[in-house]
Order: sequence, then C-alpha cells, then structure tokens
Amino acid sequence: MAHEEVKAPKGPQKLVIRNIGLMLSGDLANPILDADTIVAVDGKIAAIGRAKDVDTSGATSIVDAHGTCVSPGLIDSHVHPVAGDWTPRQNQLGWIDSFLHGGVTTMISAGEVHTPGRPRDIVGLKAMAITAQRTFSAFRPGGVKVHAGAPCIEPGMVEQDFKDLADAGVTLLGEVGLGGVKDGPTARQMVAWARKYGIQSTIHTGGPSIPGSGLIDKDVVLEADTDVVGHINGGHTALPTDQIRCICEGCKRGLELVHNGNERAALYTLRVAREMNDLQRVILGTDAPAGSGVQPLGILRMVSLLSSLGDVPAEIAFCFATGNTARMRKLDCGLIEVGRSADFVLMDKAQHSAGKNLLDSVQLGDLPGVGMTIIDGIVRTGRSRNTPPATNVPEVVVS
Repeated sequence: MAHEEVKAPKGPQKLVIRNIGLMLSGDLANPILDADTIVAVDGKIAAIGRAKDVDTSGATSIVDAHGTCVSPGLIDSHVHPVAGDWTPRQNQLGWIDSFLHGGVTTMISAGEVHTPGRPRDIVGLKAMAITAQRTFSAFRPGGVKVHAGAPCIEPGMVEQDFKDLADAGVTLLGEVGLGGVKDGPTARQMVAWARKYGIQSTIHTGGPSIPGSGLIDKDVVLEADTDVVGHINGGHTALPTDQIRCICEGCKRGLELVHNGNERAALYTLRVAREMNDLQRVILGTDAPAGSGVQPLGILRMVSLLSSLGDVPAEIAFCFATGNTARMRKLDCGLIEVGRSADFVLMDKAQHSAGKNLLDSVQLGDLPGVGMTIIDGIVRTGRSRNTPPATNVPEVVVS
C-alpha cells in the first residue's frame, strides 16, 4: 500500500490539548462547549473543561491549539473501500490518507462493490464480507477507522446466512439495491433478519449509479425499512422532491446526504428535516470512491454547503458529520464526551477568508483549514496538505 499503518505507542499515554479557542461537541443539543482543555488517557477522553479545573499532570503528549477549534473527528457515513488504501474504481493509492487530511477519522462502508470480480453467489459474498471486515480491522491507513465488510444482499439468502455473518463479526449490509435484491418485500425480510442479528442496513436511493444497480424509488425505500436511507439526495441521480418528502415523512430512519449526489436535493431534504424538527436524522457521506472520483474534502464541503446555502449554523452542520452519525451508527467516537474515543480534528478559518472566525467563514461558504488530526489520542497529521491553509495552526509541544 502507499502508506504504512501508524502504530500505537507502547505504554500508558496521556494527551492534553490546551488553549482551545472553540470546542464543538458534535451534539445538536449543546453544540459548543464552554471549555478550553481536553485530557485523554489511553485513547479515551478523560476530562473536558477549563485548564484550571482538570488534571493535566503527567502528560506524555501536549498539543497547544493556539486558539483554534477542536471538533470530533469527522465521520464519512458512505464510502466504498476495496483493499487497504487502494481503489480500483479510480486506480488510486492513498485515498483514505487523503481523507484524513480532510478531517475524516472514521469511515463506514456501504459495500465493497468496486471489488473486481465481486462474487454474487451466497458463499462468495459472505466470504468477501468477512474478509473485508477482518482486513480493515487489522489495517488502518493513517490510523483511520474503516468499518468495512458490508455484503450486498442477493436472492436466495436465508436467515441463517445473516446469523453466520453476524457470528463472524459483520455488522453492516451494503446498499440494498446494488445486489440482486431490488424489490421491497424481499428487501424488508432480509433487512429484518439482519436487524435481528445486530447488522445495520442502508439502501441505495435514486437512479442507478453503477452497472447492475437500478432505480430505487420511495415505495421500495419505505417498504425495505433499512436503518439508513442511503444518499437520499441521489447517488448520483436524485428522486423527485415529492418522493424525497414522502420518504422523510414516511419513516424515522437516517437521512444520508452525500457529496456525490444532487446538491439541490440535499438542500431540499435538509429543509424538510428542519420543518419536521428532525435534524438529528441528518448524516453525511461522500459516496466515494465513485465514478466522479475521490473527494478528500467531501465531508467539509457538505458541511459548508448545508451551512451556507441551507441556512444552518455551522456548529449544527458539523453535528451532521460527527455526533448524529456516531449515534445512528452506534460508534464510540463523534462526540466530545468523557469515555468516548479521543478522535479530533483541529481547524481554523482559512487564511484570507471573509469570515470573522471559523464558524462565520463556514457559514459564508468557505472551507476551514485543517491544522491537525488526532485518532485514539495520537497525533496523526499536522497541517493538511489538502485544505486551504489555516490562519492559526496547533503545535505539538511535548511528545
């Protein structure tokens, strides 16, 4: 692979991030925390507060945030990995590492569908899912957490197949509709079996995206009753707005908005979710790698789009990419709370942005500059090679 996996240091670790200018919690109910210091012990958040009120002694690593913003690491709810940090769809190495430079610390597979020669028989699809789950558990490019092993359901699968997958550690289904099952009744039965064994499901929504996929309209989406309505804004082609509204109103499942979809449909979905007081259902993905390429800044671009054109405060838009996804996907990251994984992205407004500060700049449509990423309490990257340069940059002062 293009990049070696980052190894965890040996021995007890204590990270202190100090002089934080803005702390975004990832929680819609309380998106900005009144704190300037985070302490993490052995990869978990141990304390959050003012420097004078938390125990910072004995730190093995100290990061001076220099007044920049700390947010939970961003979560991409919709990716299509194949083998480590390589994607055959674009024949590109290092795409996951590039996403890390866009602030993404966790990824969720919506199916390893770009695998050359992907098996469609039941024995083969189960074997491939288990292999993907095992390999991405053992190999984390740049430290990024890739939750993979997401089989696309095929006709003929029975309840025992889902139990077998769950027993082997598989926790996700690939997009319903990218395999041979495209009708509502069959999908609903298989989704119910998956749910029974703790496997979460997503459905392809909208027009076909790759050869072998097809139109999945509102009737199939509502009948299948998956946990997440995958790319409700199309991947790439969106449903008509009346169908999008019908889905939003007809179920209480996750509403996933992706970068590789229809931007107008994304803004419409956001507006309907806000009318329904259901913003907690909105989560973000890229749907990359795909025919439109690899988008390392795709999640940041979605945050900026929804904030600037969707009239959502930037601190709320960041929740769509962090805490909302973490809660829906049952992850231990995505929120700055004691006990959760110490996964962070440190950002500031881009140099020469018209915004007064980071939040203002995002609401004006600018991307922030990423100055550092941290996963499991370990500094993984410094200043991003992909974002515009940040005005202020954090610094490791003890390591």
